[in-house]
Amino acid sequence: MLKRRKFINLAALMSTSALLPNVTTSKKVSERNNPQLLAKRLKKGDTIGLIAPGYAVKPETLEEMKTTLTEMGFIPFHTNRIHGNHGYFSNTDKQRATDLNEMFKNPEIDGILCARGGYGCTRIMQMIDYQSIRTNPKVLIGFSDITALLNGIYKETGLITFHGPVGSTIADAYSKQQFSNTLMHPQYPQKIDNVILEDEEMINDVEYERYTITPGQAIGKLVGGSLTLINALIGTPHEIDFTDAIVCIEDVEEAPYRIDRMLTQLIEGSSFKKAKGVVFGVCAGCNGSSNSKSFTLKEVIMDRIASLDIPAAYGMSFGHVPNNFTFPIGTDAKWDADKMTLELLEKAIY
Repeated sequence: MLKRRKFINLAALMSTSALLPNVTTSKKVSERNNPQLLAKRLKKGDTIGLIAPGYAVKPETLEEMKTTLTEMGFIPFHTNRIHGNHGYFSNTDKQRATDLNEMFKNPEIDGILCARGGYGCTRIMQMIDYQSIRTNPKVLIGFSDITALLNGIYKETGLITFHGPVGSTIADAYSKQQFSNTLMHPQYPQKIDNVILEDEEMINDVEYERYTITPGQAIGKLVGGSLTLINALIGTPHEIDFTDAIVCIEDVEEAPYRIDRMLTQLIEGSSFKKAKGVVFGVCAGCNGSSNSKSFTLKEVIMDRIASLDIPAAYGMSFGHVPNNFTFPIGTDAKWDADKMTLELLEKAIY
């Protein structure tokens, strides 16, 4: 049965934050555009529907993720639409949208995991049955191109969605544990800590460096994901409203000047300057440039983000990296840019 999110009075939360230095807060839930919808939490024995709303999935990769889900205690399910290729997509726009819509409608499906990202989600946004999602709320998980679905569905329906591993990256132990912490056994407030880096190559890689851009703490709703997809939504009905938000950002294989261009576009937009904080994941493969005079990734991020004068830091464990924590899109969290921790403050599932 549909369980609509009851409006939550955040007066106590606001009172607590008033005692903290440099803390900014978001609007109360009751002041948001859409009432929140919560999906039921996942448990062992649940059926997880696998979809490929963007690029195609290799058969061997599909089998590997099914094995991982089975080992985690779930029952993996997918339709024949996930097989094959339509150009670089897994299927036609219509069939990919149909797969998503049917997974929400199917009463036997308990949660939906995107098999991979790639590109294609923005092409099906107008084909999604948002009314069906409102009446059949379910956990939806993914990242990268799935950023469009996560933020678009949240904006259209109020359903809390989840930025987390896709099927092809969920086998990592840290990712599985964080998945469980957020989607199966949540405790609020729930603190999310970075993975402890043990791989020497990562430790010595400047793209994995962890640093504070602007110190401070902030409270706001979590939004965001892939920087490329955040920008791709600008000018569409699903453009993200950053007002009073904690904005999570990551990307992959983008030259520093392209990161610069996308951040500049956000900053010059209508609401990004109204954000309460910025949380950067790891921008893997984004520090290189053929131009010897190029700014580094860190220089670009410091230059663009520091001027906002809101709590911000780089190097959290999410993005196109081996270790991904899972976080909700649309619920309030406390961001500590000094300690580099996120704390989920309100229920994201029931």
